Amino acid sequence: MITEAVDCTIERRLLLNYRIDPKQVARLLPAPLRPQLVHGWAVGGICIIRLRELRVPPLPRVFGITTDNVAHRFAVEWDDQAGPQVGVFIPRRDTGSLLTAWAGGRIFPGDHRQARFTILDDHGRLEVAVQSQDHEVRIDVLGRESDRWDGILFDSVDEAGAFFRAGSLGLSPARRSGRLDRVRLVSSRWEATPVDVEAIASSVFDDPDRFPEGSCVFDSALVMRDLPVRWETLPTARRNPVAA
Repeated sequence: MITEAVDCTIERRLLLNYRIDPKQVARLLPAPLRPQLVHGWAVGGICIIRLRELRVPPLPRVFGITTDNVAHRFAVEWDDQAGPQVGVFIPRRDTGSLLTAWAGGRIFPGDHRQARFTILDDHGRLEVAVQSQDHEVRIDVLGRESDRWDGILFDSVDEAGAFFRAGSLGLSPARRSGRLDRVRLVSSRWEATPVDVEAIASSVFDDPDRFPEGSCVFDSALVMRDLPVRWETLPTARRNPVAA
């Protein structure tokens, strides 16, 4: 039984953003999703997130759990009866929590695979290593919080944050064949800080079979902290059309 909502606090949400040739992203998306373009680029990324006090309402915070998770994502758009819509397509989620891996797709939307997380978060210094149990995903990131924004996709960290807030509806392959899970992230606050990335490696975005040389370039990063949020479950959708 899928719950209608999950409450938690985002202790840390690191968003690592790539600008990508739209043709390469389009072939990875189920119909009728298409890449959402920014200055002619498709937008892909990695969301590395630590959730605290994760629980099903009305359970109090004391019963919540803490989990580290990672999602690979692409900004997308599609059309339904109400007109053009935007969101993110999440082809894969990984988690460091056995409970989350079991509950994903059963208690709350989104199938989760198991991974090992090694994270140093100290006085603005961020070192993150993720290795999935099936060896399909490996991520290594080294960076530091900054007051400078260097991205090309967005003119400022505020513009980047507004873009990702508008695309708060996540769609991902459901356990039920031919369906998409849908979940919306809702928060009353949405502050973000730029991150100066010194080194980054991704088994997904560095893969030349997925993204030929020059078609996928790291663009920017930002971090969000201590945000009270709710993940709201929407009805699953057919892959074509997305609208329920």
